Amino acid sequence: MIAALTVSFVILLREVSVQAQGGLQRGFYSSTCPRAEAIVRSTVEKYFNSDSTMAAGLLRLHFHDCFVQRLTCSQAIWHGTAAFVAVHLLIRGILFALKGCDGSVLISGASAERSAVQNLGLRGFEVVDDAKSQLEATCPGVVSCADVLALAARDAVDLSDGPSWSVPLGRRDGLVSSASDATSLPSPTDSVAVQRQKFADKGLTDHDLVTLVGAHTIGQTACVFVRYRLYNFTATGNADPTINQAFLGQLQAICPHDDGDFSSRVALDKGSMTKFDASYFKNVRDGNGVLESDQRLWEDDATQDIVGNYAGNIRGLLGLRFAYEFSKAMIKLSSVGVTTGTEGQIRTTCSKFN
Repeated sequence: MIAALTVSFVILLREVSVQAQGGLQRGFYSSTCPRAEAIVRSTVEKYFNSDSTMAAGLLRLHFHDCFVQRLTCSQAIWHGTAAFVAVHLLIRGILFALKGCDGSVLISGASAERSAVQNLGLRGFEVVDDAKSQLEATCPGVVSCADVLALAARDAVDLSDGPSWSVPLGRRDGLVSSASDATSLPSPTDSVAVQRQKFADKGLTDHDLVTLVGAHTIGQTACVFVRYRLYNFTATGNADPTINQAFLGQLQAICPHDDGDFSSRVALDKGSMTKFDASYFKNVRDGNGVLESDQRLWEDDATQDIVGNYAGNIRGLLGLRFAYEFSKAMIKLSSVGVTTGTEGQIRTTCSKFN
């Protein structure tokens, strides 16, 4: 019975997530704050022109905001197993939803989502704060911090020679931010099975998974997330055998075995760190994936086919295909579990509740 209730819970959870997308619309601020998108764009461009690596930071910030696992019921938080929640749902007829892109990662505080281990190293907060400050001066109380994040992520990709897309808007900011909600975020050590489940919990397919992880075409990661693959991966002193041998030497030069400097960083997309393109998939295909979770995508039959399609030899067409699919996947991710209508609030300052 417990298993059946759990299945019912998961099915309903996905249905609620899909229904939530209906609350967003393109041109949401066309009458209430017509310069909203232009203000965010000019702000992102200002920081990007000063430091192009900020693009990856903003994209990651939006992703981490959307990828929380939180169950709400009239703004109350349910804790417990899926079966426990399902029992209460079925017996009491209480409707709740999976919450996602609601600006919760922007809240500061010792126990807030932003302080979770999974969110250490997030950056771009100052860009969001700057844009929000300008928006409040232009049209106070109108544009949510969650929408600023969604727009900033799109503009960051566009400025990195990636695609642009029309962002459905109308998200409202959430009223809860808890570090424990970040446990559902993908990890660099996740197997494909674990990655698949985490994305499926958001209603995302294998195709969405591979496409969205393609965001690693820009940005860097700390050596601490790579070093264990380089020196003692098998507990016998050997490196991860899936790493291309020529690339292994390059990684070891960047991330020495005994280097205690946590500031050492390595590009996630070898040879193309600041350009949003399909080269990331070629690197994964060729054993040049930096993160273990990325390289594992080449070992699973389903995800390997998708990586291979993006990494083929027709350079121009592949870039266009990835750009098109990434735009679709980002709209899908950023629409799951949003707070809209009269729920939540429009924060005056993104780092704290009103």
